[in-house]
Amino acid sequence: MILAALLAVVIGCGSPPVTPILAAPFPKQLSAWGLFVGDLADLTPNEGVEPYRLNTPLFSDYADKDRHLWLPEGTTIPYAAEGVLQLPQGAVIAKTFSAPGTTRRIETRLMVHTASGWVGLPYVWDEAQQDATLRLAGATLALTFTTPSGDSVALDYLVPDGNQCKGCHETKTDVMSPIGPSARQLNGPSPAEGGENQLARLSRLGMLTGAPASPDDAPRAPVWDDPTTGDLNARARTYLDINCAHCHSPDGPGNTSGLHLGVEVAGDARALGLCKPPIAAGQGSGGRRFSIVPGEPEASILLHRLASTAPGERMPELGRALSHKEGVELVREWIDTMPGACETIPPTPG
Repeated sequence: MILAALLAVVIGCGSPPVTPILAAPFPKQLSAWGLFVGDLADLTPNEGVEPYRLNTPLFSDYADKDRHLWLPEGTTIPYAAEGVLQLPQGAVIAKTFSAPGTTRRIETRLMVHTASGWVGLPYVWDEAQQDATLRLAGATLALTFTTPSGDSVALDYLVPDGNQCKGCHETKTDVMSPIGPSARQLNGPSPAEGGENQLARLSRLGMLTGAPASPDDAPRAPVWDDPTTGDLNARARTYLDINCAHCHSPDGPGNTSGLHLGVEVAGDARALGLCKPPIAAGQGSGGRRFSIVPGEPEASILLHRLASTAPGERMPELGRALSHKEGVELVREWIDTMPGACETIPPTPG
């Protein structure tokens, strides 16, 4: 491990710096950005490129993800306890998707903060795993793999086009932005050597300013499948927040549904979906009456849509073709333990 870190430093010292391109035409090859050094598929970060992780990530058909962040010299991220951190102009986020349990790279999505706002750029890896090519029109790739629970899957994996990127990353006011990097999601161990807390590490590196001196004083998202990091309510709410709230929030494109699934929702059981009839679910309701029926997960539209893989029913509607079996079970258990009934509106959990 130490040898690998030293090798990365040696390689990085002789490599050209990151080459940010902040306007079209964007590079056709991922390698042209200079985000990684050495064998590109190893994802060894160039100098100034910081790996990071989210405590509870978005589900994407079981794909493994490597995340990296680069900031222009002289810029920083101002700390904010709530919401997604506001990255400076010129920032580049790279998210590489790999086949589950392997280092077989599928795609790398870049988000680039240009003068006119954020732009999403999907790069698809070649069969030789030597480079990835920009595919603005997206792509469909045939994949076979085994899920963590041992299920064999053959999947037509969707690489999103530009409009589909906006479907998740754009607000109702047509402003595109990242979804994941918030203080609460970054308040955990770094994937970099040593596993230092990410808020502390980013502060030490000068990439984050204004954060509490101790990460214990910052909000922390639990790990959805680790009960030692939070109770059932906290983990289920965090799972729904990262997978659903970018759309189902007051500023999201799904705001007209009246269903708001962010962790900040408190004191409004109806907004969270408890005993809330659908406004425009159509066939997505599966004949069910309410988004959440306390104590009755199978009668709840929310669980039905999370479990479904049918177009027009599944939620999220973009970013997955498979049902996240383990995530669905978490939400099922959460609803099952809720007190109350839909004759009266029960209090909001948490």
